[in-house]
Amino acid sequence: MLLMMLGIVVAKADTKRVLFDAGWQFTQNGKTVKVDLPHDWDIYAGPDAKTGATGTGGGWYPGGKGEYRKTFKTPEGEVVRLHFEGVYQKAEVFINGQKAGQHAYGYTPFTVDITPYLYKEGDNEVLVKVDNSEQPNCRWYSGSGIYRHVWLVTSPALHIAENGVYINTPLVDDEAMVRVEVTVENASDVERTATVMVGAETMPITVPAKGSETDTLVFFVQNPKLWSPDTPILYEVRAMLQEQDKTIDSQLARFGLLNFSYDSRMGFMFNGKITPLNGACVHHDDGILGAMAFDAAEIRKVRQMKDAGFNLIRTSHNPPSRAFLDACDSIGMLVIDEAFDGWRQAKTPYDYSTLIDSCYREDIHAMVRRDNNHPSVICWSIGNEVMERKDIQVVTTARKMKQAIEDYYCERPVTEALCSWDSDWEIYDPHAEVLDIVGYNYMIHKHASDHERTPERVILQTESFPRDAWKNWQIVDEYPYVIGDIVWTGLDYLGESGIGRYYYDGDTPGEHYVEGGQPEWHGAYCGDVDITGWRKPISHYRELLWNRETAPALYMAVKEPNGYYGTIRETAWSVWPTWESWNWKGGIGPKGETVPSWEGKPIEVEVYTSLPAVRLYLNDQLVGEQQSAECKAVFTLPYQPGTLRAEGVTEEGKTVSVSLSTAGEPAQIRLTADKTTFLADGQDLAYVTVEILDSEGRVCPDAAIPLTATVKGAGSLLAFASADLKDTGVYTDQRCTTWKGRALMAVRSSAKSGNISIHVQGKGLSQGELKLNTINRR
Repeated sequence: MLLMMLGIVVAKADTKRVLFDAGWQFTQNGKTVKVDLPHDWDIYAGPDAKTGATGTGGGWYPGGKGEYRKTFKTPEGEVVRLHFEGVYQKAEVFINGQKAGQHAYGYTPFTVDITPYLYKEGDNEVLVKVDNSEQPNCRWYSGSGIYRHVWLVTSPALHIAENGVYINTPLVDDEAMVRVEVTVENASDVERTATVMVGAETMPITVPAKGSETDTLVFFVQNPKLWSPDTPILYEVRAMLQEQDKTIDSQLARFGLLNFSYDSRMGFMFNGKITPLNGACVHHDDGILGAMAFDAAEIRKVRQMKDAGFNLIRTSHNPPSRAFLDACDSIGMLVIDEAFDGWRQAKTPYDYSTLIDSCYREDIHAMVRRDNNHPSVICWSIGNEVMERKDIQVVTTARKMKQAIEDYYCERPVTEALCSWDSDWEIYDPHAEVLDIVGYNYMIHKHASDHERTPERVILQTESFPRDAWKNWQIVDEYPYVIGDIVWTGLDYLGESGIGRYYYDGDTPGEHYVEGGQPEWHGAYCGDVDITGWRKPISHYRELLWNRETAPALYMAVKEPNGYYGTIRETAWSVWPTWESWNWKGGIGPKGETVPSWEGKPIEVEVYTSLPAVRLYLNDQLVGEQQSAECKAVFTLPYQPGTLRAEGVTEEGKTVSVSLSTAGEPAQIRLTADKTTFLADGQDLAYVTVEILDSEGRVCPDAAIPLTATVKGAGSLLAFASADLKDTGVYTDQRCTTWKGRALMAVRSSAKSGNISIHVQGKGLSQGELKLNTINRR
């Protein structure tokens, strides 16, 4: 990320934002514990298919009610507010016993003015009541509690409003017009006149008593440096508020300069270049952390998708955290910012259908006001597979949703994910006409007939099956009116239990949505990347399809033999279980059963490649050579332990190769941190990958070994889990059983700098040890 500053004047800003996350008392079911936010009480409880009120959709977690309390001194400032980035859900805020505000929807931010309720002296108490007891209310894991940050905000009576610097940046040839709306609020009892300054531009503004006023300034940037996923260049501008020649408030805003267009003839054009959208649907949870939206976790989530070759994320099906969008801006990731899953007809008994009429405008406005300045956000989405799609009134609802976005000056297109579960697709044309870009969930097979009927329609496949990667890439590549494909999903996630699973004879049969759900599962296995961060083979294949010039030229994995652990059954969102493993020598299976060796039996090896041909060797003996088709070469050979090697030759004549070797018995534990130094602010995280190795340092890809972790010093263990979504262990516990030889730890820093010592032990293994260090922010 490169940061460009435009006319920044450093001045004292009377509006102050103080992170308010530390030192809360959380009470549930008569028990009180001290917590620091973000906090999700569900992830500390764990899943239970017998008692979990959230059901199969929510991952069998408990939900329920909880209360958060904190005492604080009255801060200086004429206006004092609490800003909540996200509370799931139905939050009520009390100050010193008096109700100060409430907010129903769990995924949008809200602010409560607490000024009238504060004591002039002594301690104040804030009480936040959270009610997630009406279940089920979500089709995926929501978490429960104050799961995003809280801020204490103090301002002068006359101040720039929250999200009060609202920027749009249409490009004109070699210069960029920057259109800045500044909203000023006046909490005093008299009309006030002031001056707004943005860079060299100024304008007078008169704000009525107890009211607000918005005015617009325009300036130009010559030879703008454009933001893109490859060059995420950000600009900064500060709006200043002056009264009687004194600066009384200011607000800093970041934005990017970019230019994109879309039509059915050229497709999606970004900064003048045709840019197919290779997208991933991503839910809001952070895997082993549940819903707790630590900045480091949100950054890691975006980085994982970037490293997997995606250039777009659809925030299915709710607005994300501010930290998530900041990460997309700085790392370089396009975003479809989605407001809701459903509308008026319920998908679950207590979902947004119970709130829509009273809340939709407020929630859409909260999303747009907060997220507008982010250059990563290229499109708004107003819904997903709404149930009332056959009722003509759905068109009116769609128009109202779109109008709520357009209540603000906004240049981004609006989409919605449409679908059909029967043959009635064409009847949705009036609904589709409301949208600037029409989202297709699993309906891309209709693209040709739809283009013939409505040739101006721009189509984006907003959800697709993981196994259809080649077909979907090919459609986008050949037909410009189909501007991209968004797979369901980029990451495994909690809830929607069992979607994407494969299973064996003897397991509960059928899809995740069968009556009664899949009680053995508490999460979704349809992601390209699992919850420990391991990229599944389908991820490497998809990256190669969309990024031929930058993706590795070779990748190799082995299809699990049908019958090795049992007869394999697939489901709609699954892919065949395929692993970076050449260990098929038998042993103990996932259910404790004895598995015989596969030696001498046929096994399939898949090599994903951008090269025209691949050779495969086993123990340095040539198995054969295959011409690649659909970026893949598939070999069948009798299994024999040893070393498997795939080779290819690039256009430059360079030989490239990848290999897999049979691992021996588990002997040691390896710990690898994503960073060894991080901030001592009580908020930063280090992720530690835990792997089981043999005596020669090779990962044991079948190892399922119980481990115990201890963390001492200037940090604490936040979570420890594997990617096994059938393991019902509590993620925040210090014990974990590895799956496929891996697990993941999250370590949280304390507020004091120092060293952190990590030890992981397992019976019969040399323990893993790691030292980390935390430092104060400079």
